[in-house]
Amino acid sequence: MFAIVAVVGHPLFYLYWTEFQPQVFESIWLRVFSVVVALPMLFERQLFRAGEWRRGITVYWFLILVYQLPFFFVFMSLMNQFVTVWALSTMAASLFLVLLVFDWLMIMLMALIGTVAACLVYLAIGGDMSEQSETLRQLVPTYLFALLGGSVFNYKTELVAREKFAAITSAVGTMAHELRTPLLGIRSGARGLQNYLPAIFEGFEMARAQGLPVKRIRTAHYREMHAVLDRINTEAEYTNIILDMLLVNSSRTTIDQSTFEVTSIGGCVQTALERYPFHSARERERVHWEPESDFRFLGSPLLMVHVLFNLLKNALYFLARVDDGHIRIWIEQGPGDAHRLYFRDTGPGIAPDVLPRIFERFYSGMPHGQGTGIGLAFARMVMESFGGDIRCRSVVGRYTEFVMLFPAVGRDE
Repeated sequence: MFAIVAVVGHPLFYLYWTEFQPQVFESIWLRVFSVVVALPMLFERQLFRAGEWRRGITVYWFLILVYQLPFFFVFMSLMNQFVTVWALSTMAASLFLVLLVFDWLMIMLMALIGTVAACLVYLAIGGDMSEQSETLRQLVPTYLFALLGGSVFNYKTELVAREKFAAITSAVGTMAHELRTPLLGIRSGARGLQNYLPAIFEGFEMARAQGLPVKRIRTAHYREMHAVLDRINTEAEYTNIILDMLLVNSSRTTIDQSTFEVTSIGGCVQTALERYPFHSARERERVHWEPESDFRFLGSPLLMVHVLFNLLKNALYFLARVDDGHIRIWIEQGPGDAHRLYFRDTGPGIAPDVLPRIFERFYSGMPHGQGTGIGLAFARMVMESFGGDIRCRSVVGRYTEFVMLFPAVGRDE
């Protein structure tokens, strides 16, 4: 939005200040330069996608905002002797800076750098600051009040947002705790039925053999009951995973590492594929696991399986939407601590504006109501607790690929 305002606003204001309301000073070169340096903002996602470029985006934004707001408007005000229209314009630029930057120290730093730079350039081209000293003495306190007042308002808004977020996480944690008890009852009941079902079926068969008037239970129905109980167990276990992720995301504590053990990544992948509740054989056939190599890591097999469950759930959801594609999982052993687990799906991909936020807590790129925004945040938390990391790259219409990095432990298999 800021880039659009800069690219469109500068030419329009140049036209207005030269043709309709001529000012003492106006510069087409300053306006052109302002447009040129703002243009990359319009293509930020494409230009700064690569890792080395993304690291410089913060510096780029800092310099552009310093130039476009405090420097440009203070310099133009000095050149126009701080006439009313430019004094008001500089005030508006100060408030705009407050809206764009939430950190009050950063706001004051940017305003100071931009103002000092504007004064130095003004003096360098022969300007006389003494002629405007009285005007500056009158305006500086007003500008400082606007910057500080706006910063306080921003801080208050951010504080309210943090309190709301804390309330949401607390409510989520309470809900997850409360749901554990009935879930445990469901799982215990299903397991109990599975244990006693063979005896019940055998009793019916014995009663029929003795000629008692009991209704026959077909073998197919018996198998269906077993399948239903298996599904209840599986779904209850998967729901328990969701509750675990909710509890971890809603708490401010880190993952307990006291139970970590050296384990095989290949074994974790195999367990995840065996236990994941695929809805159909076709879903399972879409997942291609390449177990040609393996490595060991220090962590929790259960947590790693949970991470893979989440990646499978997301990938299968998007593959079902396009009714095509597959999932490929493979290992890449590198030198030293460069072991990686790759998880790639050939689904619709992730939009560039969504990709930078997918690991944020409670942020979901899925349609409203289709995602909780806890799975990938949980995955990053787990991987960091292992001493590793998880990254994502995606091309819309082609693929989404997650790369999980692990520190090596001992001798790899």
